Amino acid sequence: MSESTNNWHRHTFTALVANRPGVLARVASLFSRRGFNIDSLAVSTTQDPDLSRISIVVSGDDRILEQVSKQLNKLIDVVRVSDLTRVETVERELVLIKVAAGPSQRQEVLSIISVFRAQVVDVGEKSMIIEVIGQQEKLDAIERLLKRYSILEIVRTGKVVLVRGEKTT
Repeated sequence: MSESTNNWHRHTFTALVANRPGVLARVASLFSRRGFNIDSLAVSTTQDPDLSRISIVVSGDDRILEQVSKQLNKLIDVVRVSDLTRVETVERELVLIKVAAGPSQRQEVLSIISVFRAQVVDVGEKSMIIEVIGQQEKLDAIERLLKRYSILEIVRTGKVVLVRGEKTT
């Protein structure tokens, strides 16, 4: 749900938008103009090819972020905005981690990743690429454990989210 730091909370918004060039830039610039850093951003088409869903995670004060939500709803290409911060959702993120691991360290790395139900998607002579899917806390935990093997590269998709049950956003 929400994480707070000095009256600032992490908010998760989804915006259903027209699937057109420039829409993402207009949505992102709204946050930028307000001085908010976007913590996570994921965009893709929906079951309707004319619409895209943007999942945005941003930290800020409840009152100010409520204003941002209202302003998002006013953008021409935005069909609907939902603040899912206090709603029961299913959230996932994908991370690929390239870790330095020669033959002598691979078994240790495999032991760690099995706990997280992660999988190896590439093996080189001196490295492995690991794929992990889950909630932010899970991804942060495996990243902390793999740091001792020297993380060479890491990339995260950003959170994708849907409301649980029959409701839709």
